[in-house]
Amino acid sequence: MSTFMTIERFIIEQERKHPQASGALSNLMYDMALAAKIIARETTRAGLVSDVVGGVSHKTNPTGDRQYKLDVFAHDVIYKMNDHTQRVCVMASEEYEDIVPIPEEFEIGDYVLIFDPLDGSTNIDVNVSVGTIFSIFRKVSDAPRGTLEDCLQPGKQLVAAGYCVYGSSTMLVYSTGNGVHGFTLDPSVGEFLLSHPDIKIPNKPRYYSVNHSYESYWTPGVQRYVRWLRDDTPAESPKLSLRYIGSLISDFHRNLLLGGVYVYPGNLHDPKHPDGKLRLLYETAPLAFLATQAGGYASDGYGNILEIQPHELHQRTPLFIGNRHLVEKAEEFIQQYDRAWIDAYLPRRNKTPSFT
Repeated sequence: MSTFMTIERFIIEQERKHPQASGALSNLMYDMALAAKIIARETTRAGLVSDVVGGVSHKTNPTGDRQYKLDVFAHDVIYKMNDHTQRVCVMASEEYEDIVPIPEEFEIGDYVLIFDPLDGSTNIDVNVSVGTIFSIFRKVSDAPRGTLEDCLQPGKQLVAAGYCVYGSSTMLVYSTGNGVHGFTLDPSVGEFLLSHPDIKIPNKPRYYSVNHSYESYWTPGVQRYVRWLRDDTPAESPKLSLRYIGSLISDFHRNLLLGGVYVYPGNLHDPKHPDGKLRLLYETAPLAFLATQAGGYASDGYGNILEIQPHELHQRTPLFIGNRHLVEKAEEFIQQYDRAWIDAYLPRRNKTPSFT
């Protein structure tokens, strides 16, 4: 029988490479893997238990999206998995307006956990893959317990990030800054097993992912860029095929493994959300961290996503992510054709955080 590498064993072996490690981060990562198993158990039978966790909860999250019962369930699982372990000082969830503190009766730890409990939950009712995204920072404030300052850190300061996609199989992908590794849940033994070690985005991309129904709202530079991605005329065009699921995790995961670029630009005609719908802390920064670790790159169209200093918990940002040369080409088009958009966007991008 071949040797099975469970996620627990893999995490422990990675920890041994750092003799100074306390083990807290390793345990936190394994707690997230256990939370993913519990969430996966429910997502696979959501259509059968609508009175328990399926369907809409008749509430909205801080950014105006409808909350599904599974959104709330997934949040509660991750929160209760980590609120008492003495590894986390504060949390932030895409489903809640403010930071999520650790209860006073529990001691805190050195890490900050930020998560989107169930990304793509609007796809639940039609059986499209959804996922969980998480990121981990170290505490930076001098406060006795975790604060907003600890959550509003740029992606370049991430200690770890990952996601779990609940699809035809359940797969957890994460990085602690030493490559990207994927684990597939074997339901027969209840363990995540290493299936995709040291993931690298293929040098030759295959796909681009964008919602063409919003094309009339894109800036001129983005319109030219997307045409360049697929056009047969320019000799330097990559001539990519369109693949768009409409579930961020699924689209990103496919392009991570097969090569390509995911595009969600700003919206010229939406004064409420001119920078698109994706959240910097919960979605774009952790995925940017993973893409970079896999040899790729992520940009907001102006510069590196990982360099952006967040100024609010639910800040939105455009996203171009995937093969480095494809993302850098997007920046070139935007620099050339969208100076007016850049001038309007930079004050929002560079706004000073409220805690300073």
